[in-house]
Amino acid sequence: MRWTGLGLLLVAMVASAKAKETPADNTPPAGFVALFNGKDLTNWQGLIELPTRSKLTGEALVAAQKKADARMNAHWSVKDGVLVYDGKGDSLQSAKDYGDIEMYVDWKIGDKGDSGIYLRGHPQVQIWDNPVGSGGLYNNQKNPSKPLKLADKPVGQWNTFRIVMKGAKVTIYLNGELVTDNVTLEPYWGRKKDGDAPPLAAAGPIELQHHGNPLYFKNIYVKELK
Repeated sequence: MRWTGLGLLLVAMVASAKAKETPADNTPPAGFVALFNGKDLTNWQGLIELPTRSKLTGEALVAAQKKADARMNAHWSVKDGVLVYDGKGDSLQSAKDYGDIEMYVDWKIGDKGDSGIYLRGHPQVQIWDNPVGSGGLYNNQKNPSKPLKLADKPVGQWNTFRIVMKGAKVTIYLNGELVTDNVTLEPYWGRKKDGDAPPLAAAGPIELQHHGNPLYFKNIYVKELK
């Protein structure tokens, strides 16, 4: 088949149009900010869980954060625009606290992979290789903890969460499918045996949960809701 100059021009125009339809990775849509810039660990810090952090102040907090950051840098890295975890350290924690938000995040796991997204420092929007599917509020005891449907792509492929949190209510879409519909995220820290716990804080860090296996994230966008 011989391509004419006009044919080649049309092919180039179509390719250009498709490129415009698909934004570059780690480029936030209008109204959102990129929590991950695709280059380094700016906006992130090493994990200090909420119960521990609440007891630290001044120099003790600075020292603990320095130690946590060193551990973060040993196990979290950026490769080709992807946030990569080697499976051997701790969870990754946002340097800023967030309250009501809309959030997008692309994630990928391997066989038997296990992770999650902590909201306001509390576990978690579940990510795992499991027939139940990802996107449920795994640690809930009194409110629904499982997703409405299995919407995961095959292991090794990229998945996309859209998470909306207002107050303690969370709605989650996985790959465009509604999997959690306005469900209360129950506080985890300070929870008693009967499930009761102090009210969920108005703000807290976003965390990418470590569970002992390699993880991959990109396109992490956040919009704070007022």
